[in-house]
Amino acid sequence: MTIQFRLPLHRAGLFALCALAAPLASAQNPERRLESFAQHGQRLELTTNDGKYTITPYSDTIVETAFVPKGEAYDARSHAVVQAPARLKVRLAATPASISYATAGIAVTITRAPFQIAYAYKGKPLIAERHGYQRKGGAEMIDFALTPDEALYGGGARALGMNRRGHRLALYNKAHYGYEQRSEQLNYTMPLVLSSKKYMIHFDNAAIGHLDLDSAKNNVLAYETISGRKTYQVIAGDSWEGLASAYTGLTGRQPLPPRWAFGNFASRFGYRSEAHARETVAKFEAEKVPLDAIIFDLFWFGKEVKGTMGNLAFDKDTFPEPQKMIADFAAKGIKTILITEPFVLTTSSRWQEAVDKKVLATDGVGKPFTYDFYFGNTGLIDIFEPGARDWFWGIHKDLVRQGVGGWWGDLGEPELHPAGLRHASGTADQVHNIYGHDWARMVHDGYRKDFPEQRPFILMRAGYSGSQRFGLIPWSGDVSRSWGGLQSQTEISLQMGMQGLAYMHSDLGGFAGANPDDELYTRWLQYGVFQPVFRPHAQDDVPPEPVFRAPATLALAREAVKLRYRLLPYNYTAAFENHQSGLPLMRPLMYEEPDNARLRDVSDGYLWGKDLLVSPVVTPKLASKQIYFPGKNAWFDFQTGEKHAAGSSAVVKLSPDRIPVFVRAGAFIPMAPEMQNTAGYTGREIILHYYHDAALASAAGKLYDDDGATPEAYEKGQFELLRFASKRVASGLSISIASELGRKQAPVARAFSMVVHNIAVRPKRVLVENKPVAFAWDAGRGRLSFALAANKRAKRTLRIEL
Repeated sequence: MTIQFRLPLHRAGLFALCALAAPLASAQNPERRLESFAQHGQRLELTTNDGKYTITPYSDTIVETAFVPKGEAYDARSHAVVQAPARLKVRLAATPASISYATAGIAVTITRAPFQIAYAYKGKPLIAERHGYQRKGGAEMIDFALTPDEALYGGGARALGMNRRGHRLALYNKAHYGYEQRSEQLNYTMPLVLSSKKYMIHFDNAAIGHLDLDSAKNNVLAYETISGRKTYQVIAGDSWEGLASAYTGLTGRQPLPPRWAFGNFASRFGYRSEAHARETVAKFEAEKVPLDAIIFDLFWFGKEVKGTMGNLAFDKDTFPEPQKMIADFAAKGIKTILITEPFVLTTSSRWQEAVDKKVLATDGVGKPFTYDFYFGNTGLIDIFEPGARDWFWGIHKDLVRQGVGGWWGDLGEPELHPAGLRHASGTADQVHNIYGHDWARMVHDGYRKDFPEQRPFILMRAGYSGSQRFGLIPWSGDVSRSWGGLQSQTEISLQMGMQGLAYMHSDLGGFAGANPDDELYTRWLQYGVFQPVFRPHAQDDVPPEPVFRAPATLALAREAVKLRYRLLPYNYTAAFENHQSGLPLMRPLMYEEPDNARLRDVSDGYLWGKDLLVSPVVTPKLASKQIYFPGKNAWFDFQTGEKHAAGSSAVVKLSPDRIPVFVRAGAFIPMAPEMQNTAGYTGREIILHYYHDAALASAAGKLYDDDGATPEAYEKGQFELLRFASKRVASGLSISIASELGRKQAPVARAFSMVVHNIAVRPKRVLVENKPVAFAWDAGRGRLSFALAANKRAKRTLRIEL
């Protein structure tokens, strides 16, 4: 349906919108003007003197604006967006000066002359274009007017400080070997900006460019690119959580990884033989350090670092029986993960095959483009060419059939990507930033087709907006094995979580450099308990595995690994929340206090899931640390039970055996008994901690469980969701546990060991289903403990009489 606009004018509301937008509309291009407009269904089409705009609401919080200059054709391909526009009620109003196009939440105001577009959310101005799209010095750009007080985030993985305003960011995925506190450019550079005013702008274009976050300090945000789509989405929200949900709804949500991905990994550069790998796994068993996977770096396909990349088959001399090795590990509950790279060297055993099958990116005349880089003379697999994808996936598929349990995609920026190289879908610079994205897509789609009952594990060094929907697990690259390297890691993970890639994590202990610092190693692993993937990895001049460290360091590391496993039910539930709503696993403190400007640049403390407050130790020989306790609820020390009021600060004494961790008052923290790996986890025994606070009238929590392996288990109805609730009653405290089963899920008999914290007086009695049960009360720590025998009841009720 097409409507030409001769509609009644809602002048009062429109003028109010225009007035709200006015502070943002300080700079305009006087040469641009609106010539006509028409509505086609829910799309508003605008014709200007220099081209056409299409404005499309996707929801009440998301609107897309696309511009096609005169003489160009619209490119409908988005590599990021998967959400279809919803059917919405859209209000249109027009005056001689302007047009308003609004949903129930987001409103677009178009000034006719000079032409300009401004955005508001629920009557509050967000941002406005300044000059529209322009060409300057061979680049295409668009700029926006900022307010002076807003903080800016985004642009992918960087180490610049949480508030990135004032920086000009290159949009070109690039490795930074050995970085420490600061890195202006890393492996994930995303065309995405978030504002402390709780809106986002996603520039929906894959080509390389720059994102200028007011580097000239003139209140201007600018996006610059070499070519491509002139399309962006504005996303608004009432909260940070709402913003994360809207953006990941637009670009896709992260599938749940296999449960074993939340365990411990053995990894280094690298295991040079089958014997070396077997000895390492045996050492973990002997030292009783839990282990779920072993990762093989590039020595699995060659004896040397250089000259063998592209072989992509086990070296027969050093790995004489790889399938038996993989099967033996699997029998112990340990997965085998292999590194792959997209480079095929001219010296590799597959070079001629790659040439013959035309799987390599080409030069200007259609021949394989070859060039030198660190590993040798090489070609690059053209991941955008269907035949090349099939060839590359075929190698993966054969190895999965041999038992390989997961993949590590390395150097996928690509690490060296000459501008003269040609891919099936464009030049190197046009597709550079989506190479890792499409590589992850290949693996994800391959599993769905050939192994539909298996959740893939896809560790990738580079990606793009929306890569999370392929199950991509990012890491922060070749960080220095130093205190400076550790100090930048929380910022990188927090930023990436806000940008949809919630599994960003670091090589625990640091990767680059021969630094044997045991305190650094221990503190990094203690932090790793509360980051998305627990994976110590490094150059092997100093061992990254805890089992090869000094006895005192091993003892501390073992406790960190064991705590990681005890937290499995809590961590898996946080992963489920991410899958459902896009909530990051690691969340900035400003999630708790969005209007507290002092928290906008804070990254040395964060929330792990909903209810744990974590403050890593990132400075050597530190005796104490000041902690801020955000939000409205009190916080309890995870180890001592000491209570801290919300909104307060305290200097906390540090201990070598742990980092400061606190639990929100009213939180339910489900934990598990100790295990050697997740194959031993059944979920039938849960240690449920509840942190009571008499100031709270009620509280709630949950635990999500499935088989840990079936793709889309929740969507298929193969799950159980336990909901916990507490209520203050006249006699003391009431707690309930209710079970929601998926349509294909049989009831599971679960036993609970209940631990209720902050009980100041000995309870008169504890009732389970109105029957008294035995309990223990620790007066010194204020802890109450009792057991719930295993049964399959859909609901259990407990009462603690005080």
